[in-house]
Amino acid sequence: MPRTDTPSMSPEAPFAPDAPAKTRRSRNAALVAAAALGLSLAAAPAAAEEAPFQHYVALGDSFTAGPLIPPYAPGSDPRCLRSSANYAQLTADRLGAAAFTDVSCSGAVIADLSEPRFSGVAPQYDALTPDTDLVTVGIGGNDFGFVDVLTTCAKRSLGNPLGNPCERYYGDELDERVEGLRDEVSGVYGEIAARSPDATVLAVGYLQILPERNGCWPREPIARGDVAYLDGVQTALNTMIAEEAAAHGAVFVDVLERGHDICAPGSERWVEGIVPENSAAPVHPNAAGMAAVADRVSDALGAPAA
Repeated sequence: MPRTDTPSMSPEAPFAPDAPAKTRRSRNAALVAAAALGLSLAAAPAAAEEAPFQHYVALGDSFTAGPLIPPYAPGSDPRCLRSSANYAQLTADRLGAAAFTDVSCSGAVIADLSEPRFSGVAPQYDALTPDTDLVTVGIGGNDFGFVDVLTTCAKRSLGNPLGNPCERYYGDELDERVEGLRDEVSGVYGEIAARSPDATVLAVGYLQILPERNGCWPREPIARGDVAYLDGVQTALNTMIAEEAAAHGAVFVDVLERGHDICAPGSERWVEGIVPENSAAPVHPNAAGMAAVADRVSDALGAPAA
């Protein structure tokens, strides 16, 4: 998979959706969302008492870094396309953290936390110290391969815009990809706990890319019947991240709010479409989306929103 960051299809074969599996997935997502809310509320008083945090470290991929959202973060490696208006910087400003280190990098996969993303760019884990007392992390979307998936689904929509060519092609494969990432995602939170044992750790979910159904083909070329399928897969990814984070004592920050996906009007959109209307990379958060995520992170920490 190309290491670009946004969330790649042989002849189509009939695919019969597994309705019971989707029902279970929806039920599990609802349970995890409720549990995550409880964790956030439970953590808020303690976090508020400790504020300002002494050392906040932000880890993640481009949904954290904020490519093409001005202004760029001064002193950051230009290859990481890191914005100083991303949710991590906004959160650090609101908290008044004594020290803030943002090592998020566009295109990052889980391996880039422990290995250099580019020559001369240190592994992201290197920013963690025993004195780090706050960590936010948003990772896993590139390991799943959402860029390739959406690109392939877009191509297949051209021949069947009202059908579900993407679902027929992938079948259960995408759910299996999500499950296959569990051990790697679990390892992320285990490593953070080992390096910064006293830190409050927040796992930040991914803003929703697609609406629940129908979509807006041809403006955003995902076939009408594939929109719910892909939205369900992204929900499953967020749910899995929430479960693995919670298993290591981290708090999942659910950033899902309907009505702000790539099909929303430009003034209400938090994630840009294939042809952005606001300053942001294609199929990535814009400034409004980053501010919304910062609101949720601040709320999870008991800090005031902007």
